[in-house]
Amino acid sequence: MSQLLPLELVDKCVGSRIHLIMRNDKEILGTLHGFDSYVNMVLSDVTEYEFTAQGKKISKLSAILLNGSNITMMVPGGEGPDVQ
Repeated sequence: MSQLLPLELVDKCVGSRIHLIMRNDKEILGTLHGFDSYVNMVLSDVTEYEFTAQGKKISKLSAILLNGSNITMMVPGGEGPDVQ
């Protein structure tokens, strides 16, 4: 079994849908287009899920640049949060 370094795994996800769990009670689902050595990411066709005490807020964005220091977990091919 070969081991992938974290940036190699992210590189394999370019062009694919990913589900990101962020530090600030947000989750993001989008198509990864690129990233840098700090794991700042450019995504398109983005859905942002924000969870607050008042409930959930869902926003659609055509593109976004994410600061990698706010990403806590990445799920390649993820479907996004269960928001029922």
